[in-house]
Amino acid sequence: MKGKTIKEINLGDKASFEKTIGESDVYLFAGITGDLNPAHINQKEAEQGMFKERIAHGILVSGFISTVLGMYLPGPGTIYMGQELKFLAPVKIGDTIKAEAEVIEIVEEKNRIRLKTQCINQHGKVVIDGVATVMPPK
Repeated sequence: MKGKTIKEINLGDKASFEKTIGESDVYLFAGITGDLNPAHINQKEAEQGMFKERIAHGILVSGFISTVLGMYLPGPGTIYMGQELKFLAPVKIGDTIKAEAEVIEIVEEKNRIRLKTQCINQHGKVVIDGVATVMPPK
């Protein structure tokens, strides 16, 4: 399985991945990373916080962008080189998030592409916005 090479990619190409955030996703991510922030894993404490309920880790949600890049555009063999992220709104357990990537720049001589990246909830609200830099497979 191999992703698209730079010669197979065009400005404006898009891909996406969608997933509903489950409670187990949040607990597994917390266990793997060690990020046991009560905002994510302790309902009673989270109710006292600014969001009034537990929220998913922002980096867990932004990981869906990695799925788009590594599996769809450019796809398998892609090297993820950088990512700018802005966390714009909380993601709650049970939210369905669609991660999207769109090619905005192609630097053929360096085998690099830049993509506009966003994560959008089921209400159409952008919860994460950014730009990724990747090296497509050769």
